[in-house]
Amino acid sequence: MTAPAPADGQLARGTAQGRWVLAAAVLGSGMAMLDGTVVNIALREVGDDLGASLPQLQWVVNAYLLALASLILVGGSLGDHLGRRRVFMVGVAWFAAASAVCGLAQDPGQLIVARLLQGVGAALLTPGSLAMIQGSFRPADRARVIGQWAGLGGIAAAAGPLLGGWIVDNASWRWIFLINVPVAVAVLVLAARHVPESRDPQAARSFDVLGAALGAAGLGGATYALIEAGSARTAYVVAAAVLGGTAMVLFVVLERRHHDALVPMHLFGSRTFSVANALTLLVYGALGALIFFLVLQLQVVTGWSPLAAGTAMMPLTLVMLLFSSRAGALAARVGPRPPLTLGPVLCGVGAFLLRGVGEGTTYLTGVLPGVLVFASGLVLLVAPLTSTVLAAAPDRYAGIASGINNAVARTGSLLSVAALPALVGVGGEDYRRPDVFGAGYERAMLVCAVLLVVGGVVSALGLRSTRPVAA
Repeated sequence: MTAPAPADGQLARGTAQGRWVLAAAVLGSGMAMLDGTVVNIALREVGDDLGASLPQLQWVVNAYLLALASLILVGGSLGDHLGRRRVFMVGVAWFAAASAVCGLAQDPGQLIVARLLQGVGAALLTPGSLAMIQGSFRPADRARVIGQWAGLGGIAAAAGPLLGGWIVDNASWRWIFLINVPVAVAVLVLAARHVPESRDPQAARSFDVLGAALGAAGLGGATYALIEAGSARTAYVVAAAVLGGTAMVLFVVLERRHHDALVPMHLFGSRTFSVANALTLLVYGALGALIFFLVLQLQVVTGWSPLAAGTAMMPLTLVMLLFSSRAGALAARVGPRPPLTLGPVLCGVGAFLLRGVGEGTTYLTGVLPGVLVFASGLVLLVAPLTSTVLAAAPDRYAGIASGINNAVARTGSLLSVAALPALVGVGGEDYRRPDVFGAGYERAMLVCAVLLVVGGVVSALGLRSTRPVAA
């Protein structure tokens, strides 16, 4: 069944069809966000069940992020070319099939490959989720709707540890993947019935295949070198690093000259667009590392169950649910600079407070204060950051602008999870050794805090205007 398009081509916030479009976008992107965090809480059980080492557990996380970050630009561009709803639905179906394969994996290698395939599906659906909102709603309502999208979708990311803990304690880690299948079916029904199609009417028929290949090769080579440094042969690590660096240089050169580039480099001519993406890299790099280390710290060192460790993150979920829409509306009134400066600094303070989590830590005094401060900063910055990036790009580039910002976010998470364990002295089977992992955790939280505060400084110095982004 084809979704009806509004008469003027712009949906109003609060209408029946507008609510269905938002629901499809939130459920689809939330499913992908959930699998970016829910796996962390089950890593120890996956390692015990499948006999995985810490580098293999890192790849369980990073294989998904690698495919997502490498191909999300392709997903955004395909949506602009072929139709955002169409590519979104293909991604949802692909994601469901790969999730089923993840749930049936019998060894670490199979799970890593399945997670890679899952990331491909996420790369197709994630930019389409946000681009459908940008292309469907009238400009006056976009900041508020994006705030709702960020808040409701952020619940999936924040609820990942809680849901994962409950599933691991009461069933099997395999169900954290298998549960995606019925959710995906519901998303496909909603999208088919209610979401209008949109695309870039000026998009060329050709597609930048070489640019897509170079971007994926560059990110893949760099990530492999970071993860395998110290464990694989030096020649392999060096070769991967050289391949990744060379591919990224060629990617930039090609995109600057290509008449229909995968990444229109002129978008970065906007100071706001460039600064917002730089902030995204720092914030999501810190966020990915913080969740990875915290949920393991609570289990390995503090001795909590997976469910208890997941429940510790519940305030983050509640704050995102209650205040994200209002944060988006606030940015529309006062401009992006205040929330994008204060938000990262508050997150940094929260990360520093969480540095004290260790053996004997109690929830009310040792975990809750840091989580609340971190959540307050996160809710201030997530929706304004997203709406700022999209407002800085023409509507015809909604898909690729969303893809760029998502690629930067996933790249930040990917690189931090890949590199930070080695930088703080954690490797091999250290996730089974509370003394070694605890010391690495403290150093990791300090690094996260510094990255977040630097992000606030970047916003304060880089964003010139405090005028509302909707203007």
